[in-house]
Amino acid sequence: MPSEDTPLLNDADGTASAAAAAKAKRSKIREAVIFAWALISTAAFIIIAVWVQHNHQTQPSPSPPAAAKRNLVFMVSDGMGPASLALTRGYRQHVEHLDHGHVLTLDRHFWGTSRTRSSSSLVTDSAAGATAFSCARKSYNGAISVLPDGRPCGSVLEAAKRAGYTTGLVATTYVTDATPACFAAHVPRREMMDDIALQEVGQGVLGRSVDLIMGGGRCYFLPNSTEGGCRQDDVDVTRVAREQHGWTYVDSRKAFDALDGGNKVKLPLLGLMAPLNVPFELDRRTRNDTYPSLKEMATTALRALERATQNTEQGFFIMIEGSRIDHAGHINDPAAQVHEVLAYDATFAAVLDFINATDTETVLVATSDHETGGLATALQRPDEREATYDWYPAVLDRATASCEHLAAKLKARVAETGKAASGLRKYIKDELVVAGLGVPASEVPDADLDRLVAAAAAGDIERAKNIFTEIISHRARIGWSTHGHTAVDVNIYSSGGPGTHAIRGNVENTEVGDFLRRYLDVDVDAITAELQAKSRRSDEIAGVMTARGGAFDEYHGTLKN
Repeated sequence: MPSEDTPLLNDADGTASAAAAAKAKRSKIREAVIFAWALISTAAFIIIAVWVQHNHQTQPSPSPPAAAKRNLVFMVSDGMGPASLALTRGYRQHVEHLDHGHVLTLDRHFWGTSRTRSSSSLVTDSAAGATAFSCARKSYNGAISVLPDGRPCGSVLEAAKRAGYTTGLVATTYVTDATPACFAAHVPRREMMDDIALQEVGQGVLGRSVDLIMGGGRCYFLPNSTEGGCRQDDVDVTRVAREQHGWTYVDSRKAFDALDGGNKVKLPLLGLMAPLNVPFELDRRTRNDTYPSLKEMATTALRALERATQNTEQGFFIMIEGSRIDHAGHINDPAAQVHEVLAYDATFAAVLDFINATDTETVLVATSDHETGGLATALQRPDEREATYDWYPAVLDRATASCEHLAAKLKARVAETGKAASGLRKYIKDELVVAGLGVPASEVPDADLDRLVAAAAAGDIERAKNIFTEIISHRARIGWSTHGHTAVDVNIYSSGGPGTHAIRGNVENTEVGDFLRRYLDVDVDAITAELQAKSRRSDEIAGVMTARGGAFDEYHGTLKN
């Protein structure tokens, strides 16, 4: 028979088993909770890390710590795309007998690339491109520092001047042309150069914002009643500049040389060194006694600005443009282009030398507003069945003049001697094609001579210029897709320095403009507000733009209805 205490033993065993089971259950729950907590914590850590990294990459970088004093040099290579660098690098290596390891100064300071579209088109012009730099805002093609609704936007140069910086503009084209204009003027169309000239010397609503201007385009500062004047009115802007705004005015090589490399400059300085554009470097070098180079103007300006800010709390801001790279692209002249890029590269190197020598923190940033010409360092003509894997820099090395200069000589010859084909044909062959383009006399195609004679006889000098560029481009195996601009991304170069990481990699052109204002730590928005409040036409322009549709078609460059 079972013992009397058996049931008691069974109850004890059951209680122990239940307790063990409960304990095991609690242990499993605890483990599950710990695992879930670890999983949630890890996921949260990953999410926060990804968010922080994304924010770091996509949000504007904070302004660099303000130095006691700082300078900013902004260079623009108008119309220079990546292919221009390849063309010029290959040319230099050939003519100087260098191996493939020798590169341009620009190559050693490559920083990133910039996207260039405007608000009105996937292919920008220089006005919208420069507005992106000066205002850090997108606008339509043709806009000179005005927004798509027509209202003015403040420029980084104007804000810098207001903050106490000394300012400068240097260019090899008209100083009233799109890029320099966007830093010191506000008009709805870039063709309004009469207005731009007046605003640049101080006749705008902000007064004078520029301390030094140097470049070409003297004709827009001279009245139409004066020899060399191309204004639509009888205003002498040089007199307005001197008498009302205190400018020192120089307009010759002799006067430029008297500036002693910037040591004898009295600011504000207006240096109009050419009636129109400064000639292409390929032509200017033979007229050095008449026109200073981009490098000479830039180094003179830098020295002048450095001396002017020697005892000031703020440094200087200057925009330096290698303007005529663009023009060489427009006319598809590869020989003119390589010499313009070389001149720009030499100027870039000179700015680096200045930075190394100065005691003031100075940053150099350089980029292009767009590419011009659709340049390709190779060519397969429609009549050729096989591609040629080469191009020939020696052809460019033999050219002694730009196609623009050769066309001008042809025009002058026709005006002097008439259009008689007999003497004209020989002149074109000997003086322009052989001596100018460097084509051996035995290799000058009769068909090309016939086309040039016909163009000259018809008075179509523009056509003659295009024939010259076709001859040299085809011989060098250089291709072009357009006489206009393209939408290709352009390169950014820099000396490096505080905050320049913000324009590393691929950025929008407005981000370059944003960097300029943040590095200088200036309030461009306040200048915009002041301009819009003081501009008598601001509301009127905005109203007209709104009535006509208020915005521009992004892809077709027309006002939306």
